[in-house]
Amino acid sequence: MPQHQTIQLQVSGLSCASCVGRAQRALQSAPGVVTATVNLATETATVDFDTTIGSPIQIADVVTKAGYPARPKTPDAAPQDKSEDIARLRRMTVIAALLALPVFLLEMGSHLVPGIHQLIAQTIGTQNSHILQFLLTTAVLFGPGFQFFAKGLPALLRRVPDMNSLVAIGTLAAYGFSVVATFAPGLLPAGTANVYFEAAAVIVVLILLGRYLEARAKGRTGDAIRRLIKLRSGVARVERTDQTVDLPIEEIAVGDIIQVRPGERVAVDGVVLSGTSFVNESMITGEPIPVPKAVDDTVIGGTINSTGAFRFRAARVGADTMLARIIAMVEQAQAAKLPIQGVVDRITTWFVPAVMVVAVATILLWLAFGPAPALPYALVAGVSVLIIACPCAMGLATPTSIMVGTGRAAELGVFFRKGDALQLLQEVNVVALDKTGTLTQGRPAMTDLVTAEGFDKHRVLGLIATVEALSEHPIANAVSRAAAEAGLSLGEATEFESITGLGAQARVDGHRVLIGSDQFMARHGIELGDLADTGATLAQRGRTPLYAAIDDRAAAVIGVSDPIKPTTPVAIKAFHDMGLKVAMISGDNQTTAQAIADELRIDTVIAGVLPDGKVAALTELRAGGKLAFVGDGINDAPALASADVGIAVGSGTDVAIEAADVVLISGDLTGVAHAFDISSKTMRNIHQNLFWAFGYNVLLIPVAAGVFYPMFGLMLSPVLAAGAMAMSSVFVVTNALRLRHAKPASFAPAADKQVQSGMVEAASI
Repeated sequence: MPQHQTIQLQVSGLSCASCVGRAQRALQSAPGVVTATVNLATETATVDFDTTIGSPIQIADVVTKAGYPARPKTPDAAPQDKSEDIARLRRMTVIAALLALPVFLLEMGSHLVPGIHQLIAQTIGTQNSHILQFLLTTAVLFGPGFQFFAKGLPALLRRVPDMNSLVAIGTLAAYGFSVVATFAPGLLPAGTANVYFEAAAVIVVLILLGRYLEARAKGRTGDAIRRLIKLRSGVARVERTDQTVDLPIEEIAVGDIIQVRPGERVAVDGVVLSGTSFVNESMITGEPIPVPKAVDDTVIGGTINSTGAFRFRAARVGADTMLARIIAMVEQAQAAKLPIQGVVDRITTWFVPAVMVVAVATILLWLAFGPAPALPYALVAGVSVLIIACPCAMGLATPTSIMVGTGRAAELGVFFRKGDALQLLQEVNVVALDKTGTLTQGRPAMTDLVTAEGFDKHRVLGLIATVEALSEHPIANAVSRAAAEAGLSLGEATEFESITGLGAQARVDGHRVLIGSDQFMARHGIELGDLADTGATLAQRGRTPLYAAIDDRAAAVIGVSDPIKPTTPVAIKAFHDMGLKVAMISGDNQTTAQAIADELRIDTVIAGVLPDGKVAALTELRAGGKLAFVGDGINDAPALASADVGIAVGSGTDVAIEAADVVLISGDLTGVAHAFDISSKTMRNIHQNLFWAFGYNVLLIPVAAGVFYPMFGLMLSPVLAAGAMAMSSVFVVTNALRLRHAKPASFAPAADKQVQSGMVEAASI
């Protein structure tokens, strides 16, 4: 029986999109691998494999043998520290620049200062100048520039050329031609014995400079994860065997009792046992106001205790804590590939071989049709084509934007569990909202109790509260709280039975008591009489009418309401401003649900939906286009999984969160608007990067080939080609980094003062 597991590998040696394609193909050929994706920006591979066939070590070995050293990534590992790589690139760039500068001045000085060549000829001599350039360029190419040959030439021999191969061929062509021109000029046609040492040397300098700048920029794309990891507490004060000891958080076990003093970080997730305090949970919720904590309240690892001291029992430790799950969600989203990346992958697979074909064709065309002496022109054009081509920018265009965009979203309390949700959100036309706990606060209260003639209110409330005390439904809790507030004592219920979504019944003190919807009463043959009209009136006022029957007689109608969250009206207005249609799915009857929808200006209402009918309701709504569903309860999990994009509010259950594509850590519905906004900004950034990366190559490869020479006498120097190529990758990464400063979506206040105040009372299923 196949057993699937997903792992991440840390992969090195990736320098361009072509490398990504080859590493990915190597992984997909490994034993047991089902799917594999490689990310250039994070230098990681995500692999789903069958554990009965392959192992992480075997899979890593396969891609290592393909030329890209890999190792399994350990859980909770921080993003790779690039400081050593950045320092090495800086050192290599400086050394190469110091060696290349005399070469550049000796050969190109006359273009800057007239008479330099004459001065050189009269002093050290032209031949000695060429020999000096040869020595310095050799030091550049086989010193700082050797990495291009060490990686590029073996890849070329394996017939899988990459960006390093293009640089290696281009610089070797310029260098080899110059060596022949210096030491054996007679082998070349008359008038063609020119040296291009400066091109070979400066190309290496510029590409090293580009990679250095790119590495610095890429190092900042993982800042979001690094900041999250820094939130972890190192040690905690734990009560063990009648004494208190400081333990590393790795040694904390579920059930341990932990002490927290003012100013300390909460070590792990848990439940307060004693003490009171205020805890800053802004790193989770984005809300700066400290949250009061008392006995039985939950605390989250990584949050900061502001004032007071308390003890709590550890409930989740290690990878199960909220912070660890958040880090995992961000990493998972950053390593994802969007559907748009598939187009890029197909192009870059053939890009480098195509560039080499174009370079060869360019050389042949110049030799056949170029002006005399044709050979130098052909060499310059061919080398320029090889150098200017930049699959690096193509490979970085999407993953860098994803990394920075999802990191910024995390800072706003929005976590993309699945990276493709970033793109899919932009295709959504309809936002469907579960009502209870999503639109509303999820804690209904009993607002009305109207009894039929001959029934006492307190007696009826006591009987139905006794039945509801056996139920965990939010409405049951509302009735129980109302009875407690009235000081009523409860009887003893037997033969309790609950019908999901309809009601409950039991025998209390010898009486058969039913409480539920009008459908529940009709199922049991109870005639509601005047209570039906009263219930209809309550429904028009936004209450949920529930009916009680005692000994098969309609006894009372109860009105229950659940306050709308204060931010709900603002969020719904934001959805409309974004051009989205808003739908509400509710278990209430049509009248009650429509009353809430009218208050909130919701476009479509699907009422009377039982918990298992939400998926069918989404199918009905899909006629309006791609659909996002927002929910928070266990019974929302199938709908969250069924929607094109499932969005779970973080105040919901673990089951709902695991089924969702996007998770809002706070229960604030404006987080959904933030998700749409950051998705829009990230996709726009990706399109900008792709436009630059592809446009750059489409426009500049023909220029490098010399297409403008016949008309304007213009040719692109290999040096300028190297500079342009290096800067293209830097541009892409720098553009992606702008997302780090993306502002939260701004919301205009709702126009209706009653709605804006959040005081609308809504019904609850």
